[in-house]
Amino acid sequence: MSNWEERPEGLCRTFEFGDFVQAFAFMTRVALIAERMGHHPSWTNTYNTVSIVLNTHDAGGAITDKDHRLAKAIDKVV
Repeated sequence: MSNWEERPEGLCRTFEFGDFVQAFAFMTRVALIAERMGHHPSWTNTYNTVSIVLNTHDAGGAITDKDHRLAKAIDKVV
C-alpha cells in the first residue's frame, strides 16, 4: 500500500487513466467491491483522474482496518 498516503482526512490516492471511459470503468469496478464490503469511498472524478479518500464514518472519520482492506482491494483492480 505504498501508493496510499495517510492524511488527517483518511487514506488518499489519485489514479490516472487514458481517458474518461477507463476512469469510469475503474470506478464501476471499485463500486461493486465497496458495496460487497459495505464500505464506501469518498471520491471525485475529473475526466481521466479519480481521487479517493478512505475513512470510517462509524469511527469518527478515523482510518481503520476497513479502510486498509478496501485500499488493498482497490489496488488489485488497477
